[in-house]
Amino acid sequence: MIFTETAIKGGYLVDIARHEDHRGFFARAWCRREFEAHGLNPDLAQINVGHSHKKGTLRGLHFQTAPHQEAKLARCTMGAIYDVMVDLRPDSPTYLQWFGVELSAQNRRMLYVPEGCAHGYQTLADGTEMLYQTSDFYAPAHALGVQYDDPAFAIVWPLDVTVISDADKNWPSYTLERPKR
Repeated sequence: MIFTETAIKGGYLVDIARHEDHRGFFARAWCRREFEAHGLNPDLAQINVGHSHKKGTLRGLHFQTAPHQEAKLARCTMGAIYDVMVDLRPDSPTYLQWFGVELSAQNRRMLYVPEGCAHGYQTLADGTEMLYQTSDFYAPAHALGVQYDDPAFAIVWPLDVTVISDADKNWPSYTLERPKR
């Protein structure tokens, strides 16, 4: 696996190292030892799949509060997404900064989102599916979000938002205090 640090402290792009032969290729997509060697959270509590029918669908920006903060490893398995993380850790040198990258079935890239960062994505193709693993279990009482178009972050999404849930549309604007439910 190939780990490349992003502009967000503790966030990484993870690329597979393909071993090819006449049959095709083989690659490792996750390894506890390699994650530990890079100082990343190697815990695996859940693997989730999200499918979106329409190009332009936006999901997020989501995060969980302590004691259920979670790291995520996201990968697009069908179609393409623009995947974004926003640093919400006040003590981080990249606080309030965001990073976005295209993940697709074709490029097979993954994005590691550290604890304390919000995560969201926009589909770039109809019939897109993504898979992500989390380091902690979903805890509804600790699951929050912030507005995808909050001026505090100034995220540049590649497409107009064509589909979004009422919950994601109505997350509060980010302030210096974490949003409360």
